[in-house]
Amino acid sequence: MSTSISIFGLGYIGTVSAACFARQGHRVVGVDVNPQKVEIINSGHSTVVEEDIDEMVGEMVKIGRLRATTDVDDAIMNSDVSMICVGTPSNHNGSLDLTYVRRVVSEIGAALAKKEAFHIVILRSTVLPGTTETVVIPELERTSGKTAGRDFGICFNPEFLREGTSVRDFFQPPFTVIGAYDPQTVEAASGLYQPLNAPLFTVPIKSAEMIKYANNAFHALKVTFANEIGNICKAQEIDSRQVMDIFCMDTKLNLSPYYLKPGFAFGGSCLPKDLRALLYHGRRLDLNLPVLEAILPSNDGQIKRGFEMIQKTGRNKVGILGFSFKAGTDDLRESPLVMLIETLIGKGYDVMIYDRNVSLARLHGSNRDYIERVIPHVAALMCDSIEEVVANSEVIVIGNGSPEFQTAIQKTRPDQIVVDLVCISQNGVELAAQYDGICW
Repeated sequence: MSTSISIFGLGYIGTVSAACFARQGHRVVGVDVNPQKVEIINSGHSTVVEEDIDEMVGEMVKIGRLRATTDVDDAIMNSDVSMICVGTPSNHNGSLDLTYVRRVVSEIGAALAKKEAFHIVILRSTVLPGTTETVVIPELERTSGKTAGRDFGICFNPEFLREGTSVRDFFQPPFTVIGAYDPQTVEAASGLYQPLNAPLFTVPIKSAEMIKYANNAFHALKVTFANEIGNICKAQEIDSRQVMDIFCMDTKLNLSPYYLKPGFAFGGSCLPKDLRALLYHGRRLDLNLPVLEAILPSNDGQIKRGFEMIQKTGRNKVGILGFSFKAGTDDLRESPLVMLIETLIGKGYDVMIYDRNVSLARLHGSNRDYIERVIPHVAALMCDSIEEVVANSEVIVIGNGSPEFQTAIQKTRPDQIVVDLVCISQNGVELAAQYDGICW
């Protein structure tokens, strides 16, 4: 189904989007304040250097599917959907400069004031979560005199186009994200991507805005992580390319969703120990490894965050369900839950603990020795009955994802508070108690 689209901003994202949507069969008009860019497009050339894009622009202009203008009213009156693709550069303090977004939104709103038909505005520019709802919608409503969701549609639709492969990325995306709250806008925006063979997700507007930042932050982290590993390798004449090539072959853990679930801190016998050893090794090699150095302090900060959630309740009786660092194990070595419990004890909280896998009667070897030698004060707080902990606690902390805890917290009372560190409620468990998740 062909749609008339106006695309505001004929820079990199705008030009690529305009040409690709036109290639899909839509009628596209590009809009820019710079008459030189408009002239370049209308002459059949691209405003940016990118593989395949100049030829595509020329072809689309020639067959009449793509044109450009400086006239905002012309663009709005002759399109059903408008896409905002202007830049959002950084200010000196790191904040986003929304000058171009505000200006375009104001111009679109003024044009919408003269249009009777329902019009959809899609923001593609990268903006921080909340920007669409607190900046774009109010300005559109102010300048148009209309109401979002009733008189015009609004959504955020992030782009995932890489320079150098943008055309391929447009037609073969990993997924498409639509952030909107009125059905008509969701349907229209989703329809633009219907020909693409990729998952499409409809989410709240702020989630759509945040997904873009999660992607880019992780890409930056991956580059820096690989570089820091590479620096360690080079200092010892190790082939970093070989190391990382093999590292990337592990799609079960390394390149997978496995460790990318928001929640509590990591612990156990491997990650803290091995990270400390690697950092020590880096210092011996006189290397600066700021990303790797930041991991343990950030992890400690998550333990502090868990304590502060409990402290904020104002309650004193705290029941901990889950003691080991991971469900289904009895490993207490560097368990962040042990650190949380010790903080609570030190602050004078009345603590009860239950973990079926860490019962002293069942433990032997190093784990029993660890409890008796290192944390005997914590062992004294352990209970044999999960019902006892739930019944006698004002705050119930879910420390790991053991299935029995999901059943147990369904017996909570309205006067209790559940602090969830592992998202045990993700299966839609309804609780009588008040609920608070550490990252959700």
